[in-house]
Amino acid sequence: MEVTVKTLNELTTKELLEVLQERVKVFIVEQNCPYQEVDEDDEIAHHVMLKDEGKLVAYTRIMDRGELVTFGRVLVVKEHRAKKLGKKIVEETLTEIKRLYPNKAIKISAQNYLVDFYATFGFEVVSEMYLEDDIPHIDMLLK
Repeated sequence: MEVTVKTLNELTTKELLEVLQERVKVFIVEQNCPYQEVDEDDEIAHHVMLKDEGKLVAYTRIMDRGELVTFGRVLVVKEHRAKKLGKKIVEETLTEIKRLYPNKAIKISAQNYLVDFYATFGFEVVSEMYLEDDIPHIDMLLK
């Protein structure tokens, strides 16, 4: 497995296409949630890709929000979901955040059912549950 981190301008056309195809599959098709999946955050993000033999198997994107850093669009390609790659991509993302933005707190908007998963990394719930695109979410913070 290889971890690659790139800005939008560093992504190849093929990498960008692969990332966007997988994001649409997961966040729009699988979750049956029509929304603007590609957004302005893609321009400022660091795109974290976990690849196996050159093929994307997991992905996140990191965004600097000034006082805080966030990450999102966490996905594992469907064919690779039984391999604990969700844990691996989040670990790699946190490592990259610490490298890029040392000493900044990390705040995420997590789907509610993933609270226990993110708690294993030290995230704590800091909001009430809310709906984002009709999906229950909760804000979590890692200091």
